Amino acid sequence: MKRLVYGLIILLAVLHHDWWWWDDSETLLLGFVPIGLAYHAAVSLTAALLWALAVKYCWPTDLGADDKTPAALPEGGRS
Repeated sequence: MKRLVYGLIILLAVLHHDWWWWDDSETLLLGFVPIGLAYHAAVSLTAALLWALAVKYCWPTDLGADDKTPAALPEGGRS
């Protein structure tokens, strides 16, 4: 799954550059949203979903495993 997520990250980085709609200011989505803006909104939502997948499947599971007890506060109770 990690390789798939890494591959999707690379694919999204490549697709982020929308040179095919760069000069298209006439095409509107839903009658008022420029196609380039709609495309970048979709890329942003896809990036958020991809980040959630990366956290779920690629994040190290043993991170902080040796921190069983919270750090003791210094005298006076303030850090």
